[in-house]
Amino acid sequence: MSMAAEPHTPHSDASAELHVASLVVHALPARLDQVAAAIVALPGAEVHGRAASGKLVVTIEAASSAGMMTVVQAIQQTDAVLSATLVYQCVDTLESMNEELCDDRAS
Repeated sequence: MSMAAEPHTPHSDASAELHVASLVVHALPARLDQVAAAIVALPGAEVHGRAASGKLVVTIEAASSAGMMTVVQAIQQTDAVLSATLVYQCVDTLESMNEELCDDRAS
């Protein structure tokens, strides 16, 4: 089950960007619940999975690279976080992200 903070509010113009990243966060196992709660309190951050060993699967959405880095740095500096490793990062315009794609196989 996904835990999420309030969704970010991207710009409304067509040239606005959406930055998406995923991380694996390793935390002290005894503090995993507190770390997960701290992460979902950050804007645009969600926790999608967890392991008793102290690992969390996290995604972040932000309207800018600066906003993305602010959230990543906040996670890295969270008490009981041992590491936060970037797994995936993508940036595209909102217009492109919202473009409807045709499925040619449907015919």
